[in-house]
Amino acid sequence: MSLELRQNLKLSQQLVMTPQLQQAIKLLQLSRIELIEQINQELEANPVLEEVTDTSHDEPSGDRADQARPEQEWDQQDVAVPDLASSDDVKTPWEKEAVQETNWQEVWDDEYRRALPSFSFEDKEHPNYENIVSSSTSLVEHLVWQMQLSDFSQSDLRIGQFIIGNLDRSGYLKISLEEIAGEAGCTVEEAEAVLRKIQKLDPPGIAARDLRECLLIQIDHLGIEDDLVRSLISDHLHQVELHNYQNIAKVTGRTPEEVVLAIDVIKGLEPRPGRAFSDDDTHYVVPDIYVYKVDDDYVVSLNEEGIPQLRISSFYKEAMSNGMAPKDAKEFIQEKLKSAIWLVKSIHQRKKTIYKVTKSIVKFQREFFDKGVAYLRPLVLRDVAEDVGMHESTISRVTTNKYVHTPQGIFELKFFFSTGLARGDGSADVAAQSVKERIKRLIASEDPVKPFSDKQIVEILAKDNIKIARRTVAKYRDQLGILPSSRRKRPKI
Repeated sequence: MSLELRQNLKLSQQLVMTPQLQQAIKLLQLSRIELIEQINQELEANPVLEEVTDTSHDEPSGDRADQARPEQEWDQQDVAVPDLASSDDVKTPWEKEAVQETNWQEVWDDEYRRALPSFSFEDKEHPNYENIVSSSTSLVEHLVWQMQLSDFSQSDLRIGQFIIGNLDRSGYLKISLEEIAGEAGCTVEEAEAVLRKIQKLDPPGIAARDLRECLLIQIDHLGIEDDLVRSLISDHLHQVELHNYQNIAKVTGRTPEEVVLAIDVIKGLEPRPGRAFSDDDTHYVVPDIYVYKVDDDYVVSLNEEGIPQLRISSFYKEAMSNGMAPKDAKEFIQEKLKSAIWLVKSIHQRKKTIYKVTKSIVKFQREFFDKGVAYLRPLVLRDVAEDVGMHESTISRVTTNKYVHTPQGIFELKFFFSTGLARGDGSADVAAQSVKERIKRLIASEDPVKPFSDKQIVEILAKDNIKIARRTVAKYRDQLGILPSSRRKRPKI
């Protein structure tokens, strides 16, 4: 068998993801906070970019209908929005224009910057400044402060610090007294004595070793001397959890009415005494889009408040115009200019894409915006993708980590996409989220003495021509955090 070398020509097509296109896709799926961070990083890395500090000409005045005017102009201009997931995007004029020679007039003119929509809503709710500038007291600091003001000796303080340092976030002690004694160099009796003193501190129930001990400490602290309440906590806590009122009444020799009243007292206690001192940061959701009803129509507006407005530095414009810059410097500035222009165009493209997708969602979910969650209709990514002429993956990126403020509340854009359940009469399908809302309302209005079982809920929904299986009702009920009927039932008082 002879070996030989040959040269073959082959023609093929493949998708090439340029760095500019990768950046545009990345910007599209960023949340509002992530976008601000990305812009700030670009401002630090690219000297040609600078932030517009005077945006007074961008701020609209008047009512919200006037604020949405720049968005309406987008429709009038009939701007073509390229699909970032399509292989043809690599060859679109949109990308070619960004990587071609710099268009100076477009970048530096004030008219171009005014075309970029910017919105400022003065009547928005802002978080209290105390939540921003003030620091909260931790559970450890709160307990140590109380020990220092109480009759704890130096030895007790040392042992107490070991105990407090081993409390979990809920305020429970997770190690044994033997371990504390070994670490603190004391006897088990001394460790237990200090533990009893700590359990008398605020908040009530702190440093308990289990739920039963936590609740008993609280009723002692509150001065509750009811024997039935203490008996339920000490001996029948599992039955209380199962809402087995009849069995509890039979074992304790009390009436069901007395058992219900005692359980109501237990429900008022705190199962996690350390909850009030949780160090979890509060995360505020800032809407990316606002949807307002103006007359009989809904207007979509993007929230641009807090997002830096970019422009090209005039210093580098002059350096390129006068021709006095060295060749190396000119090449460096030219490269940074192309990068800056692409970033500005990508951000502007992101705005238009989010606007068009949101407007399409409003069109499909008009009944939701008019009447509420119960009227949410089934919607999949393909429906919106076909409506706006984009790929489904592009719609998925747009709806990721984006929130919209509507007359019905604040929702993530993904909330509006839901599978459908068939109706028995052959009419339009109903959204799964809408069915969940109906189940929630049914259970909220039920008689606690005779709560609806999953089978009864299926029969009630069937009267509205909604075909659903019992296991699906159970699944939706679990997702809503609702207990089964056996644990929702209460005896008649």
